[in-house]
Amino acid sequence: MKLISWNVNGLRACLQKGFLDFFHQADADVFCLQETKLQKGQHDLDLPGYYQYWNYAEKKGYSGTALFTKEKPLSVTYGMGVEEHDHEGRIITAEYPDFYVVTVYTPNSQRELTRLEYRCRWEADFLAYLKRLEEKKPVIFCGDLNVAHQEIDLKNPKTNHNNAGFTDQERECFSRLLENGFIDTFRYFYPDKEGIYSWWSYMFQARAKNAGWRIDYFVTSKALKERLLDAKIHTQVLGSDHCPVELTLK
Repeated sequence: MKLISWNVNGLRACLQKGFLDFFHQADADVFCLQETKLQKGQHDLDLPGYYQYWNYAEKKGYSGTALFTKEKPLSVTYGMGVEEHDHEGRIITAEYPDFYVVTVYTPNSQRELTRLEYRCRWEADFLAYLKRLEEKKPVIFCGDLNVAHQEIDLKNPKTNHNNAGFTDQERECFSRLLENGFIDTFRYFYPDKEGIYSWWSYMFQARAKNAGWRIDYFVTSKALKERLLDAKIHTQVLGSDHCPVELTLK
């Protein structure tokens, strides 16, 4: 079973830059998107063989997630059931017989860390949400988590320390998640691999210089450990300032 996740940074723009070529080539069983930046009625995406689920932000041209799946889920829910967090279209949860799949676009702490306090509340509530799901069955969650966990996960850790995405608080939140029984699948397979990133700034020729961050993840419950086959980051795929990430399961 193949799952793909991609922050497309505006799906309409990404469609002009080869999105469908990669989508069809990947032939994933589940394909998750973040930062679609769409409202209902602004797209008519023809994806034969896939069920489509969309969660839109109330604010236009902002955030948003989507989930495309070959197998119809047993159920699909939107948000995490916390009023404070559920206006920005950031979460879709699809339930399958053996597990849940969650696509998530974690809030950015913003410049000057204006949203860091909110982000920390989100992290606590999201972890609680995942643990509630886990009471029923294991969880696979994926998306732009807006954090580089370790120094190995970004090109310039020293100069970026305490910038959004690399604050001590955000990194501690991710550590806490792993301590609560979750696996960062890319690091599970490639614990020491350096220079592999999933996001590059549009400024300063960052992608050409590979001055990037690994902030897009597939994370699974430890109960799925024996089913993990491989995790990939498709650094060669253009179309967004992020590239797709992949998980393969038995």
